[in-house]
Amino acid sequence: MALTITYPAALPVSERRDELMEAISAHQVTIIAGETGSGKTTQIPKMCLELGLGEKGLIGHTQPRRLAARTVAERIAEELGVELGQEVGFQVRFTGEAGPLTKVKLMTDGILLAEIQRDKLLKRYSAIIIDEAHERSLNIDFILGYLKRILPQRPDLKVIITSATIDPQRFARHFAHELPDGTEEPAPVVEVSGRTYPVEIRYRPLSADPNADGGPDDGEDGAVARSDDALEEDRDPVDAVCDAVDELSREAPGDILIFFSGEREIRDAADALSSSIQKNPRMAGAEILPLFARLSLAEQHRVFSPGGKRRIVLATNVAETSLTVPGIKYVIDTGTARISRYSHRTKVQRLPIERVSQASANQRAGRCGRVSDGICIRLYSEEDYLSRPEFTDPEILRTNLAAVILQMTAMGIARGPKDVAAFPFVEPPESRAINDGVTLLRELGALSEASGANGKGGKGARGGLTAVGHQLAQLPVDPRLGRMIVESARRDCAREVMVLAAALTIQDPRERPSQETGKRQAAEEKHARFRDENSDFTGYLNLWNYLQEQQRELSSSAFRRLCKAEYINYLRVREWQELYQQLRQLARPLGISLGQGRETDPVGRHDAVHQSLLAGLLSHIGLLDERKRDYLGARGTRFAIFPGSALFKKSPTYVMAAELVETSRLWARTAAKMDPAWGELVAPHLVKRSYSEPHWSKRAGSVQAYEKVTLYGVTLVAQRRINYGRVDPELARELFIRHALVEGDWSTRHHFFKRNRALLEEVDELETRVRRRGLRVDDETLFEFYDARIPATVVSERHFDAWWKKARHDDEHLLDFDRALVLGDEAADAVESADAAFPKVWRQAGFDIPLSYEFHPVAPGGTPDPSDGVTAEVPVLFLNQLDPEPFRWQIPGQRAELVAALIKSLPKQIRKNFVPAPDVARRAVEALEADFDPQRDSLEESLELVLRRLKGQIIPPGSWNWDAVPPHLLMSFSVVDSRGKVLGTGKDLVALQEELAPATRRAIAESLGATPATARGVPVSRPAARGDGTKAPASGSARTTAAPAARSDLTEDSGLTYGRGLSERSGLTEWSVGTIPRTASTVVAGHTVTGYPALVDEGRRKDTPRGTAGLRVFQTEEDQLRAHRAGVIRLLALRVPPPDRYVLEHLNNREKLTFSQNPHGSVADLIADCSLAAIDRLVPAQLPWDRAAFDALYDEVRAELIDTVFKVTAIVEQVLASAQRIGKALRGTTSLALISALNDIRAQLEQLVYPGFVARTGYAQLEHLPRYLRAIERRLEKLPTNVQRDAVAMATVQSLEDDYDDAAAALAPTGRHEAKLERVRWMIEELRVSLFAVELGTAGKVSEKRVRQALGEALAPA
Repeated sequence: MALTITYPAALPVSERRDELMEAISAHQVTIIAGETGSGKTTQIPKMCLELGLGEKGLIGHTQPRRLAARTVAERIAEELGVELGQEVGFQVRFTGEAGPLTKVKLMTDGILLAEIQRDKLLKRYSAIIIDEAHERSLNIDFILGYLKRILPQRPDLKVIITSATIDPQRFARHFAHELPDGTEEPAPVVEVSGRTYPVEIRYRPLSADPNADGGPDDGEDGAVARSDDALEEDRDPVDAVCDAVDELSREAPGDILIFFSGEREIRDAADALSSSIQKNPRMAGAEILPLFARLSLAEQHRVFSPGGKRRIVLATNVAETSLTVPGIKYVIDTGTARISRYSHRTKVQRLPIERVSQASANQRAGRCGRVSDGICIRLYSEEDYLSRPEFTDPEILRTNLAAVILQMTAMGIARGPKDVAAFPFVEPPESRAINDGVTLLRELGALSEASGANGKGGKGARGGLTAVGHQLAQLPVDPRLGRMIVESARRDCAREVMVLAAALTIQDPRERPSQETGKRQAAEEKHARFRDENSDFTGYLNLWNYLQEQQRELSSSAFRRLCKAEYINYLRVREWQELYQQLRQLARPLGISLGQGRETDPVGRHDAVHQSLLAGLLSHIGLLDERKRDYLGARGTRFAIFPGSALFKKSPTYVMAAELVETSRLWARTAAKMDPAWGELVAPHLVKRSYSEPHWSKRAGSVQAYEKVTLYGVTLVAQRRINYGRVDPELARELFIRHALVEGDWSTRHHFFKRNRALLEEVDELETRVRRRGLRVDDETLFEFYDARIPATVVSERHFDAWWKKARHDDEHLLDFDRALVLGDEAADAVESADAAFPKVWRQAGFDIPLSYEFHPVAPGGTPDPSDGVTAEVPVLFLNQLDPEPFRWQIPGQRAELVAALIKSLPKQIRKNFVPAPDVARRAVEALEADFDPQRDSLEESLELVLRRLKGQIIPPGSWNWDAVPPHLLMSFSVVDSRGKVLGTGKDLVALQEELAPATRRAIAESLGATPATARGVPVSRPAARGDGTKAPASGSARTTAAPAARSDLTEDSGLTYGRGLSERSGLTEWSVGTIPRTASTVVAGHTVTGYPALVDEGRRKDTPRGTAGLRVFQTEEDQLRAHRAGVIRLLALRVPPPDRYVLEHLNNREKLTFSQNPHGSVADLIADCSLAAIDRLVPAQLPWDRAAFDALYDEVRAELIDTVFKVTAIVEQVLASAQRIGKALRGTTSLALISALNDIRAQLEQLVYPGFVARTGYAQLEHLPRYLRAIERRLEKLPTNVQRDAVAMATVQSLEDDYDDAAAALAPTGRHEAKLERVRWMIEELRVSLFAVELGTAGKVSEKRVRQALGEALAPA
């Protein structure tokens, strides 16, 4: 039907209709510039219809926003008097109304882009109107470039570009056509004025200096630098805003619109203005209304619904062109805004605060000239305004180009970075922006490798879309979100990921009321139900499930009320749901199915969902830096989790984020905890692997290394052990041969390997024994041997076993070493002389002692290794039977070196007669071997005699300095028990004999079958021969062990039967051991071992207050008799009735009083102690060894015990009385001059009188105790007038006591010479009497010399 076309007369466009129609008709491209409200959007399509363009094809009309496309279509249809969808239709993403009759088609620029893929020359269209071109979005710039490219092929196509009055000449130049003379003629520009009123501009700069502005633009961060400079002002910007509001309050009434850069600035200004307007009567009752994108719908509606009150609207740059706030008469422009910019350095989108361009400033000023004359106050100087860039950079210069490049590649327009750079954009992007876009597409797996991510591939740097890329090109969403959807199909979680992709495309439906409303906390409490501490994405899914459930249960109006009550934006929820449905429709042709069910499963599919998300967010991952408490992200970036995230306070080790946005710092928004293993799983083509420390692993049987895995510089795996054979087979093979085969670090059963190791160990043992390196060939020779025979494919134990399984059938000795290969040229002589000079067994007194060798040479001045040299392995059983003197001779192979060292140890006056020492030593050793026997002769005496014969010089005895002899020339000893356990080591055999005397006693008892274990018939290990006489060297050392003595079977000996009869026992309270043999012998390894059984006193314990006895086997008869006497006394004390009650009843009063102050604590304990001393007195020297003799002795002791106890108590009463007098005298003396003597007396008294002193002292010595105490009393009497003499005597005694204490400590472990030490102790007490109270007399001759002589006898070897 015929259309009735009319034009509203009030619109400026209507007045210029003829001029506009003439321009459109005469030119292929027409630029129409006009302010908002001029009518160009609705009237230009009607003019095209009137020109008949609708008859030849569609009139396409693009809008940057979906809402605008629909509302404009409705408006045009209404003006034409037709139904929407007939002559006038629209199409936006996923929905639309258009039919066969449609002549004017409103659509988003994205729809036109999608149509280009199917209709490359746009043959369906006769005219294309690009509206709002001044916004310069990515899609608009691409469409303008594409149209320029196809216009020569479509001369019939009319292109009309409508724009605000922002730089229309740029479009004109872009579409210029070449004239015949070669010059270019720009496309015509028709300017149409809007309906505006005059606007007064007032400049109120913050700074007094009008030139305090930014410098020239010096790169991508130049605007930020200028912004920083501009904000360093004299006045606070918020104060300047308040002053401007006060200034405008003096003008005619009207609403005020104030532009700010962000939410935080709006909130700060709202707080300041709230208090400021209360002080200004002209602004009383004014409303302060914020306006920004995240504001709730209800709060936004308040801005667009003027009331009766004056309003102050605080807005971001959303109010510049996108939204028209009605009723604005005044504008205050702070001059800044957050401008989205892509950072080439960090590869993220930034939102820095920048100074707005002149065009934006003019747009802001124009907001107040719509209803009446207006005033715009700019909070910066006019000079600052004039220095600003004329226009805001288009989106193509400040965003990632991945989406554009993807579409261009899908259309076949571009196959590489050079094609993108050559495309006729209105303003071509920088090459690095193109490279970054290509890099992102490669990250997403959308472009093949040949696409040349760096753009420097030169000729032939071509490539195309991968299968993933083709799928992404069909999804009209951000490539990152599209990649998530594609990946979700593989992981069976498409429903969840589509919900999330839709959520990330829109604004968060959860509203966050401003703090001023008082509803912030309530909203946060409502939203907290959906939070997930590990993932903000899961929070979205929880919200989605909740909304789906509520929507099914509630009516439409009830659901709306629910959303409002719970601070959820209903319109955004609808948009979310619609977008999800649209994604489902788009995904269906790609073969992406959602499966069964309507609910998402955030828990069951958590990993799959997040792995799918990660596929689109590979460069948005981060690793926590514990030190700086932020995250190290891709390509060296650092970011923090946004405070609104559920993960903000959790700080997981790895995170992934939906977006990284830079404001005050780089923030990760919508984040989730991440498993680093997902990175390798999702992006194996992008991870970088580095390897370190390749090494042979005996346990794994292969060469291992540590792998480090990174993704864009973020460490996913810091150190992972891997099989290096897959990485570098050549090196792995070399390390396998060197370590496993050459060095022998391999556990295998291959016979050739054992034969080769045995041969090498034989040579190593020879080197150690003869103390010479180099007898064995070097490892390189052995490596070459194996390298020539083993194929290149063998890189590990597994490979070797598989190869050798077949190869050994052809030649089982293929890998056997030849002795000539292993032994060096000098080895033959060493082999012949080794056994004689470096024997494996030391033979002495019928004993065959295994010898082992260690060779650890040290540099001069270094610390010698104590194990270096020869070590004799001595069984503890025979330790006390070995004479240390023969060991001084050393083995024959080291004897010459030992003699040379001894010659060098002589005093210089003697040594000079025996030079050169090595030559003299060799001659001396020859003479020693000819004339002396190491088993019988002393080395020192023999050597002195030999040297006297050789040089005619006498060497005085004692001239040898053994301390100067190198340690490796002194024989070492390792004492082992029957199980081979080392009990002690050292170079002093005598010291070891003393130290290990208890172990020797125990070993003798075991060998006699006298221990509890052997008495029960449990076998005890015996020293025995070891097969070939050798044992394996210790790991990592040059050690070889000579053969031990030949095995001899245990034989029975008279007096003790092995495994029966006598056994060591404890806890005896009566004679229950039968007859105790005086000796017990057995033969071990061909040697007779003799033990001396005896009773022992085990003393008293808490569970045995009267004490117990035991049975032990001793090494010597002396030890046997001493212990047996004490054991007999204890058994007698246990058997006789305790005499304490009877004795206590018959003590006189004086004795009772004295006894009450005894060191034992109770009188009963003291009397029991006296009883033991009395029994000691009654036991004769001839001790009982069987039950009959013991019973007879018991009868004698019982008959005499009471009388003897009274004799003992009489002596003890004297001792205690004297001790009490001495103690009283010590407490009464306070002279400092006497303090040393008093301390000496106090120490002496404590050694004489102590708990248990009576029995411990013994009856024989007890009768002398009163005299020792009287001597102390006499000393105290003489002390005040005899201080100096007393000090001299005390020094003598204390010197002897110190030596005695040292000797007692040295002999305590062995128990040896205890009786001799006891004699020394009492000799010292007698010496005290002779020095301090000679008038009391002594028990025998005593002097310091005699005491020292007795001490020497006690210390002499057994």
